Amino acid sequence: MLAVACVLCGALLVGTGHAATKPLLPGSVESPAQFVPPPPREPTLAERAVQIARTQLGVPYVYGGASPGGFDCSGLVMWVYGRLGVALPHNAAALYSTGRFVSLSQLRPGDLVFFHGLGHVGIYIGHGRMIHAPQTGERVEIEALGERSGAVEGARRITTA
Repeated sequence: MLAVACVLCGALLVGTGHAATKPLLPGSVESPAQFVPPPPREPTLAERAVQIARTQLGVPYVYGGASPGGFDCSGLVMWVYGRLGVALPHNAAALYSTGRFVSLSQLRPGDLVFFHGLGHVGIYIGHGRMIHAPQTGERVEIEALGERSGAVEGARRITTA
């Protein structure tokens, strides 16, 4: 009787050297640990920039424009990052001196890509594409980097640190 009581209370089994497992309560079912997904992470500055830029697709190109009424290339970049609290110049060549250099093989969404002797800039969105305000008579659009006349001159990553 004593040996049975010891087994039920989880004591060592006499003569085996092993601990008894905890008994299950009547009617209970042992379940595996439940997977709890991690909390969603906040989007990065660059990811938020791409989200904001996407909201401006179709806005007309306006030389010197820097608002949803019309954008030029650097005005779009300045406006998008300005919504995120990052002040940037309204000039493609001046933008090339902001942030940090990024090799083309390391491009990530939100990086700035430059063309035409630093005379044009777009926001990289991944998969070899960018959002930009192309030229007079056109609208803010998504375009493959390889479709733009002239090679990419360089890229910069905007950071807050």
